[in-house]
Amino acid sequence: MTGLVVCVAVLAAASVFGLMQRRRSGRMKVRQGEAALGAAKLGEALGERATLVQFSSAFCAPCRATRRVLGEVAEMVPGVAHVEIDAEDRLDLVRELGVLKTPTVLVLDAAGHIVRRASGQPRKADVIAALGEAV
Repeated sequence: MTGLVVCVAVLAAASVFGLMQRRRSGRMKVRQGEAALGAAKLGEALGERATLVQFSSAFCAPCRATRRVLGEVAEMVPGVAHVEIDAEDRLDLVRELGVLKTPTVLVLDAAGHIVRRASGQPRKADVIAALGEAV
């Protein structure tokens, strides 16, 4: 009987943890105090008004969906650029920015300061709202 109680407790704890992780994944969080990212660091030019930076990896399924969403938003809003960085090729930048999973999305203002950050696949509405703050 004790084994059954332990098993149920472990399953309940794992379920709660999984639900919390799922809820937080893709949420845009406010970031302050981080250094500005310039074109030299990113390897591509920044947008006139804002830049959407996506860290992705080759075998990441959510990265493809995130690429599509960010591309649509960049086309929709004038002066916004979308830069995709392969996390495996830019480990120096990944470590510097503390990227722990892919996709990770950074919303930069015109000067290259990080305004918002999301780990996981963000919703299109959240990206547009974050751009409103950056522009």
